[in-house]
Amino acid sequence: MSAAGVVAARARSFASLVRLSHSVFALPFALLSLLVATGGRPGVLLLALVVAAVVTARTAAMAYNRFADRDVDAQNPRTAGREVPRGVVSPRAALALALGSGALFLAACRLLAPVCFWLGVPVLAWLYAYSHVKRFSSWCHAWLGAALGLSPVAAWLAADGAFGPRLVAPAVLGAAVAAWVAGFDVLYACQDEAFDRTHGLHSLPARVGARAAMHWSRALHVAAVAGFVGFGLLAPLGPAFFTGVVLAAALLVWQHRLLRPHDLSRIHTAFFTANGAIAILMLVAGCTDIYVVGTRP
Repeated sequence: MSAAGVVAARARSFASLVRLSHSVFALPFALLSLLVATGGRPGVLLLALVVAAVVTARTAAMAYNRFADRDVDAQNPRTAGREVPRGVVSPRAALALALGSGALFLAACRLLAPVCFWLGVPVLAWLYAYSHVKRFSSWCHAWLGAALGLSPVAAWLAADGAFGPRLVAPAVLGAAVAAWVAGFDVLYACQDEAFDRTHGLHSLPARVGARAAMHWSRALHVAAVAGFVGFGLLAPLGPAFFTGVVLAAALLVWQHRLLRPHDLSRIHTAFFTANGAIAILMLVAGCTDIYVVGTRP
């Protein structure tokens, strides 16, 4: 293989390691918050830095998760084929990517505003800590939800550069995102109910069973829809956004109808397809209000 081919293969391995495509879960909501905060007119530098901060934060968190979970992943038949257990990416390289991405995240925060940098330090610690929570608490799903729910608040803060009453709207959106993420993470964890219980891992399905966990997931998704509505009212946004909320709610219903406690065969459709569509749909709906309908927050 040529040197260029080796580099390309290595890049694909690292992109697969951190599931780069899964940035679709957090980034659209950060962009939606930023666009509402700026009335649809963010500067190019501000937009680029917010995107860089979201992507590097998520890369740092995922790379560290793969490093921290390498022993568990190697024992789980579902995850044994991941890059670190398989030897495609070394633990040292995964850790280096996590630390390097974390440093780039803090650099982007510093360029945004001093307050973003000082808040970025505990946020990064929170992201790294997530990888260890499942080892002692079934609140790990809420922890992950909070990690992604911070992105709309952080994007709005980057636009304003300081705390103020305007942060109420993104805080509501952030809470909605947190509930949405926690809800679908509970569903995803149902795949490992037996493994987690056997190995002393504290996912919600391992604690209460898949059936009860799915009820919790539904409740979280009801709360998420309520939060999306609340954000639309506070922003305020118009009919296009609320149409998007209705469609997102329909996708959540479809997601839950795809799965049963003893039939998770369609989990990948429920997890990535439905939730990726929801995130993009909400951004498109918000942009339609701002740029087409003419609703100016």
